[in-house]
Amino acid sequence: MSCLGIMALALGCSLGLAGAAEAAPDAKLLAAAEKAQPALIETLKEMVLIESGSRQVDGLLKMAALVEGRLKALGAETERRKATAGAGADIVLGVFKGAGKRKIMLQAHMDTVYGPGILDSQPYKIDGNRLYGPGIADDKGGLAVILASLQILKDAGWRDYDTLTVLANPDEEVGSMGSGELIASLADRHDVVLSFEPTAAKSIVKGEPLLLGAAGIATATMDVKGRAAHAGAAPELGRNALIELAYQLLQTKDLAKEIPGVTLNWTELNTTGPRNQITEKAQARGDVRITQPGAEKKLDAALQAKIATGKLVPDTETTVKVEIGRPAFLAGDKGRALGEKAQGIYREIDRELGLTPMTGGGTDAAYAARSGKATVVESFGLAGFGYHAKDEYIEIDSIVPRLYLVTRLLTEIGKQ
Repeated sequence: MSCLGIMALALGCSLGLAGAAEAAPDAKLLAAAEKAQPALIETLKEMVLIESGSRQVDGLLKMAALVEGRLKALGAETERRKATAGAGADIVLGVFKGAGKRKIMLQAHMDTVYGPGILDSQPYKIDGNRLYGPGIADDKGGLAVILASLQILKDAGWRDYDTLTVLANPDEEVGSMGSGELIASLADRHDVVLSFEPTAAKSIVKGEPLLLGAAGIATATMDVKGRAAHAGAAPELGRNALIELAYQLLQTKDLAKEIPGVTLNWTELNTTGPRNQITEKAQARGDVRITQPGAEKKLDAALQAKIATGKLVPDTETTVKVEIGRPAFLAGDKGRALGEKAQGIYREIDRELGLTPMTGGGTDAAYAARSGKATVVESFGLAGFGYHAKDEYIEIDSIVPRLYLVTRLLTEIGKQ
């Protein structure tokens, strides 16, 4: 989960109505979900004990082998594709052919944010209702839910789909630059995409919400070129790029506040040269979040206009650019309708399900929804917390409800 923003989930969550269930639950699917819980926990343990940070190719290959093996055992035709950028790990694809009409895609990621040796300080452990381990929620829990749900549906003889595709990528935590285009192109060939990032633990927010919107991510880069000179003997001969950069940062720090649908925060600074030299080159990079399509272009234009208004240090040259990474995710009306159907399914088991309209993080659901051809909803993974931090966990009592939700929702999609 590329920083989906749990507190934003908490603040933005629109809960379904609590109260009496709308319909009786599917007793067979609910019983199957309950029966599947121990095996899912074992799968989680097996995955967590594989260290698979985004740049740990050996661990990612082990994860790919595990996921591919489970998909083959479920009856899928599998394929490995190298990510087109990054560490060079594999994307795993599994394709099932059914007897229905709908084309459905399920996606999750195999990488985590943690470095080598993390299990020494953050081991897999059970404590009451919590299972702990690096990546257990983000996103090994999502992978485990996909595999367990497909096993339940296979055992039930469900084949009410034309094509069901599973995609597991190895680079979500570093922007999916080597898999995002594949996600987008595959999603365009499907009717519905369910994305399995984790949802928020109930101790953080009620309703274990699904996500209908997430910010796009871009990077703003500002470069200043000045002139080097001896800082002690002849500073007047230099043109200090660092001073000019500071001036331009102050000029532009609040620009995004005037543009709906985008934020800008300058977060990194780099310079060239030693301490005793007037700085010749200086660069700043900023985090840009986009919640409205095209807002980043307006920000770029505003930045260009602002730096063109003048400079503080003569004979310096400033340039700025905004580069898009992961696009914004907007589920739209079709996604909201699917989310509301999921709310009804949760009410069958007397459980609340929230729908969060927007959060400031990023998600691979954005690639899947980029063209608008597929109906996409995010956060079908397990409820948890502590992502990207110490003591990441999932809540055990979210396993059965999540399995029930996914299996019931897939059967409903198949009827459409």
